[in-house]
Amino acid sequence: MSNPTESKFGDPETRIAQTAHWTVLLRPKQPTLGSLVLVCREPVQAFSELSAAAYTDLRNIVSRVEPTLKAVSDYQRINYLMLMMVDPDVHFHVIPRYDGVRSLAGTEYPDAGWPGPPALDVAVSPQGADRDELLARLREAWRRADG
Repeated sequence: MSNPTESKFGDPETRIAQTAHWTVLLRPKQPTLGSLVLVCREPVQAFSELSAAAYTDLRNIVSRVEPTLKAVSDYQRINYLMLMMVDPDVHFHVIPRYDGVRSLAGTEYPDAGWPGPPALDVAVSPQGADRDELLARLREAWRRADG
């Protein structure tokens, strides 16, 4: 069963992957191509409250998130933002960063904040076939990142 943060970000429809401790979701608003939300499945609202198993699993998740996003957006840098102001469950916004624009299915995804902090308010919100294509590419890249 999804926690409130997972549900808010569209789980299970937007799910890229899930482990016992984390869910990787497509971020509905894409400040850059492939932006994700990484949500802890444990009932905790402080990073320090995660179990040792969740911390260990986080390393495993990150080791797959990065090659997945490299394959989809060819990022130059990656930002992990823990912005728990509205949604209190432990989660990160994962924002691949790049100079310029990336495109997918005819839609352009600029990194409006490059080279500074990400411009979260300047975002593309893919819908319908565009969202489905992005989800499919991320899921396929995730499978390939399995090693």
